[in-house]
Amino acid sequence: MSKDYYKVLGVDKGASQDDIKKAFRKLAHEHHPDKNSGSDEKFKELNEAYQVLGNENKRKQYDQFGSSFGQSGAGFNYQDFARSGGNPFSGGNDFRNGGVNFDFGGFEDLGDIFGSFFGGQTQTRARTKGRDVEVELTIDFNEAVFGVEKNINLQKDIACDVCGGNGAEPGSKILTCKTCAGSGYISQTQQTFLGNIRTQNVCPECHGEGKTFEKKCHKCRGAGFTQGTEQINIKIPAGIEDGQSLKMPGKGEPTKKGHAGDLYIRIRVKSSPNFTRDGDNIYSEHHISILQAVSGDKIQINTVDGLVSLKIPEGTQSHTQFKLREKGVPHLQGRGRGDHIVEVIVDIPKNLTRQQKKLIEDAGI
Repeated sequence: MSKDYYKVLGVDKGASQDDIKKAFRKLAHEHHPDKNSGSDEKFKELNEAYQVLGNENKRKQYDQFGSSFGQSGAGFNYQDFARSGGNPFSGGNDFRNGGVNFDFGGFEDLGDIFGSFFGGQTQTRARTKGRDVEVELTIDFNEAVFGVEKNINLQKDIACDVCGGNGAEPGSKILTCKTCAGSGYISQTQQTFLGNIRTQNVCPECHGEGKTFEKKCHKCRGAGFTQGTEQINIKIPAGIEDGQSLKMPGKGEPTKKGHAGDLYIRIRVKSSPNFTRDGDNIYSEHHISILQAVSGDKIQINTVDGLVSLKIPEGTQSHTQFKLREKGVPHLQGRGRGDHIVEVIVDIPKNLTRQQKKLIEDAGI
């Protein structure tokens, strides 16, 4: 039975490449075999789907072939398709000598999937980068308008302060891994109906490091990192909106190789009792009396910059809007600011005298 790769990643067929990448990363973190709740089969299935949908050319051909994609009856299978960019008989194969050399096309984790079909014990190269971390940060309305710096204390894996992140006890010797002779990988050749297939797997002894040590660090026990708290300074730009995210490269969790993941900060903006926001424009209401509406007046309007004078012309109607230029939100991706829109509401008293009623009629309110 064919697989629906869109359903595997939980995205619709109109999803953008960024949405597909985000969905894969989220699910891959959830189902990674290293986690207690992880699943080898689910992780391989996710990887398989991403190798196709994550590549625009392969995705187009997958959409074209539909449910027949990857089926043996269609004359080709996923491994061939992922290797050759849609043509199962293009480059990388040498059938003359009975050998098949597979090119994984630059995908870091395709070796995991391919190895699993032939019983290979591979480990993903994605481990060379640490896990990404996502947090939420709530800020005030005015802080979102003008920008702010915040310090947060983030609990996560941090580089071990005893061994410096290499996993070795200080003073112990760093040795070349005997299992892989320092390469970090072990090559294996397997006989299949396609011929001899040569796979390259991450060394199980040094986990791709190419080095081992005489004694493990007493604090991190060789992992290179421990649970801890890191204080991180976050610069939030002026004009950011509720729900937007900031990325801080290298501020996620580390690995022994030192390639830390990234930190994503999702911003939540508190509502304001005085203002509402629509894009880069700010809206507010201001109540005036009938006399002010009829005769005109100069009033003080509360803005994010403080009090600003606004002239009310004679005969102003209730719910008339006035624009205070450049008193809105700074443009996040450019210069200048939005506007502040003030809606004037004329308060009508309940018990009017004849003279007051006549003034209202004459003013057309």
